[in-house]
Amino acid sequence: MRLSDLPKGAPAVVDRVDDAHAADPIAQRLRDLGFVDGEPVRVVAIGPMGADPLLIQIGSTRFALRRTEAARVTVRQEAA
Repeated sequence: MRLSDLPKGAPAVVDRVDDAHAADPIAQRLRDLGFVDGEPVRVVAIGPMGADPLLIQIGSTRFALRRTEAARVTVRQEAA
């Protein structure tokens, strides 16, 4: 499942970050920010009417991501 499709508040863990093309700077930046295999992640809030941005919490840090950026992150949803 893509992080951009994760329901608000649902617990998940990062599986991987996919590169859109070779040497993808956005995918590398996401990895640098902590979006790495096994990290707990959840969607805290969603923009107005389901739009951008998504407020994402990974560990104790929160990030605002566009849906296109969040779609690069594959997650495994966990039981609540």
